[in-house]
Amino acid sequence: MANVLDLRRRIRSVKNTRQITKAMKMVSAAKLRRAQERALQARPYAQMISNVLESLVRRSDMYSEDTGDIRHPLLVEREEKSALVVVIAGDKGFAGAFNSNITKAALKFIQERAARGQNIDIEPIGRKARDLIGKKYPAAVYEKKEERYDNELSTHYEVIRHRAAPIEMSGDHPGLLNKVSIEEVSQLTHSIIERYTRAEIDSVYLVFNEFKSVIAQRVVVEKLLPIRKLGTHEITVAEEMSEEQKEAAAHAAKTAGVSLTVPEESVIESESKKFGTAEVDYIFGQAPERLFRHLMPRYVTTQIFHALLESVAAEHAARMTAMDSATNNAGEMIDALSLEMNRVRQAAITKEIIEIVSGAAAL
Repeated sequence: MANVLDLRRRIRSVKNTRQITKAMKMVSAAKLRRAQERALQARPYAQMISNVLESLVRRSDMYSEDTGDIRHPLLVEREEKSALVVVIAGDKGFAGAFNSNITKAALKFIQERAARGQNIDIEPIGRKARDLIGKKYPAAVYEKKEERYDNELSTHYEVIRHRAAPIEMSGDHPGLLNKVSIEEVSQLTHSIIERYTRAEIDSVYLVFNEFKSVIAQRVVVEKLLPIRKLGTHEITVAEEMSEEQKEAAAHAAKTAGVSLTVPEESVIESESKKFGTAEVDYIFGQAPERLFRHLMPRYVTTQIFHALLESVAAEHAARMTAMDSATNNAGEMIDALSLEMNRVRQAAITKEIIEIVSGAAAL
């Protein structure tokens, strides 16, 4: 049995840990509020570009009159022989089962697709996703070829991929979640669109934590490409929060002063929904092909950008909940150790009294 001094040391250590977890909880709560605000601010733009594209689709033919082909390659549907899965997790730990839930959903989806004979490319976003998936699947091997022409005055570079396995990690995006910027997301989108246009991949899926509020979130697998219906999210797989998880998240949010309800629609957001929806004949200054060519990549960029913002908010919510549970567990441990320490001290006092009485009786 531990003595009183050892128990005091343990109680002091647990109290210090409780202070750290409590501080981490409050920091995550503050970051969660900012992440929610940023996600809300991004909604009007996404809604407006969706409305413009929907209006363009309603008022123009989807197929070119000259060639008969569909006006944009992102609308072309092909047989899914190869797919790209973008897995969005977090860069840091101490977030409970946040990262593991996302990677489990991604691995399950990947294995189901691989069982159908499809080739799968995986692009993890976040250090945790890269580490967990990288242990299971190999990275893609690329070869850079250099060709000189015009009497060696010009050089042409070509990157050739050598696929060694049906499932490979085709890329990595470190630091993208540190500060989600539209410029970096645009670069990622440009790479994805190029591969889809060249028919290197036949579909694109996003695996992330969809966030509405602290108690209204779920891990989803969303089909990004090809685009079937503008303005809608094609959810392939969804895993809802359990009642126990909702209760823990609600307790953490209540003690941290975070709202549990879904934020109300702002005036700007409500106005953005009306943009481009009037039943009038719009005159487009450019040809539909050119408008599709410029707007479609922006539409895909906003979809990925919004998924990243929601994932960041969900990560902070998960870390806030985990740190709240850790703080509560530390308090319970302190109570249990204090009770044990009092019992040990009382036993020691009782033993000393018995020794004194016994000695006095012997005299």
